[in-house]
Amino acid sequence: MAETQLFVSQDEFTCSMCLDTLTDPVSLHCGHSFCLKCLTDCWDQSQECSCPQCRHTFTTRPELNRNTLLNEVIKKLKKTTLSSPPSQNFAGHGDVECDFCTGKKFRAVKSCLTCMASYCQTHLQPHYEGDAWKGHKLVDPDRNLKEKLCEKHQKSLEIFCQTDDSCICMMCVVTGHKNHEMVELETEREEKQKQLGETLSDIKRGLEEREKTLKETRRAMEEMKISVERDMEENEKSFTVLIQCIEEAHKKLTETIREQEKRETEKAEGVMEQLEKEIEELKKREAELKELSETKDHLHFLQTFSSRCVLPADGDSLSFTVTTDFSSEDLRKELSGLTKSLEKIIQWDIMTRTQSAHEVPVFTLQPPEPQSRHDFLKYFCPLTLDINTANKQLRLSKGNKKVTREGTVTRYPDHPDRFEHREQVLCRKALTGTRCYWEVECSGDIMRIGVAYKGLGRKGKGKDSLIGCNNKSWCLQCSHSQYSVLHNYKQTEISAPYSPRIGVYLDWPAGSLSFYSILHTMTLLHRFKTSFTEPLYPVFCLSLNSSVTISHLTPCEH
Repeated sequence: MAETQLFVSQDEFTCSMCLDTLTDPVSLHCGHSFCLKCLTDCWDQSQECSCPQCRHTFTTRPELNRNTLLNEVIKKLKKTTLSSPPSQNFAGHGDVECDFCTGKKFRAVKSCLTCMASYCQTHLQPHYEGDAWKGHKLVDPDRNLKEKLCEKHQKSLEIFCQTDDSCICMMCVVTGHKNHEMVELETEREEKQKQLGETLSDIKRGLEEREKTLKETRRAMEEMKISVERDMEENEKSFTVLIQCIEEAHKKLTETIREQEKRETEKAEGVMEQLEKEIEELKKREAELKELSETKDHLHFLQTFSSRCVLPADGDSLSFTVTTDFSSEDLRKELSGLTKSLEKIIQWDIMTRTQSAHEVPVFTLQPPEPQSRHDFLKYFCPLTLDINTANKQLRLSKGNKKVTREGTVTRYPDHPDRFEHREQVLCRKALTGTRCYWEVECSGDIMRIGVAYKGLGRKGKGKDSLIGCNNKSWCLQCSHSQYSVLHNYKQTEISAPYSPRIGVYLDWPAGSLSFYSILHTMTLLHRFKTSFTEPLYPVFCLSLNSSVTISHLTPCEH
């Protein structure tokens, strides 16, 4: 006769007094069982004999004898528990519990997407042995089975609707998604996996750029400190042999250099701190996306893809340029001259510039303005369009180097930096504190090419969101073989030979933005002169059937 297996737990044989598995179990007439020692100690300390659980009172103290059958059952149960395979272990923290275990539950080894339940090894057996269960879909244990059901029809989510960008059940296919584009979950996963790979590549490039900038910033700061110390030593030698006038000049120049060092050090430390934060955030996002990429759960992948596979909004492009233009050589020449030269140094203003009304003047010598295209290419800055800002009427291509407006809608995920109503897109890199040059090829009716602060409006239809119509942006408009420039809603027409290739030169420290028409030679179309207060982002705005392509250049290109 085959042995019948009972599914019981040690928890069902627990003494209600010590709350542990029964030891030398004794049973009373009322039907309750206790450890022999527990019950004996209880009655020895009491004036009456009663059941500790139901309070049934006995006239005379019953003789307590061990329940032999119950004792054998407990022994076998303990042996079975100790010898049970790992797959039958009780569910612990983080484990998925078996939905069919009673009492203390075993850890689930599989979840059934057909039954929408999880099973331990024992309760899973019918799925392998019974014909009624053989067609069921088994997956690794999943505690979120409810998320795999359609909220409307309570059916398994098995299809991905590309039109609505959502997972649906077979009932949804028939009832609410007629003529929609639909694919299997695995097919859509493959496509999204490719996009995830591209995003990871972008993050990797971002990490490399920031780590490189951080390294260069540290090196520049060290060089600045060495240069400052060298200048201090040379100045000290020059001033020690001179009288009161020299001491006054020495004091003034020392204060200037120290203030310059402090300002540059604070600026460098701020840049490094921000870079370290961005690196940490990108590494965190990289880890999250790698974990998402490796998950076997297609549904979980697709449901979390849109929220996770979005790059963090790019902050300002961080860089550190040390102002090291103090001319120690000129100073030493003046000190080697007459006393009049010393008095001139004390009043030396011709080589200073004030960055703002509240800043101490610093010595500077601006490099000469570029004269030829070869000179401009020395300041070439590689640009990439930021897909997180692109209006849905725009399509990016060629590695996010080309933007086109064709009258179709692109299904971009929602993002706070995306232009909602204006057909515009920003570049990813912010430009500040340096000189930059880039070129674009234009095609179509009307295009606007310019730069803007990050605060340019994104959601509304007002002037604050259209480049050239506010004090946050400057641009060149190319339309019907004509040019005009716009800033703060002021438009100026330009008469010049038309060319589809436009060069843009930004000298951020000098507050200069220039646009050039490039044919056989470079022709200056217009130069804005202002004082930039924030990092600038290259920006493009397109009319229907127009496109702009960022040209690939190298410093040695002629």
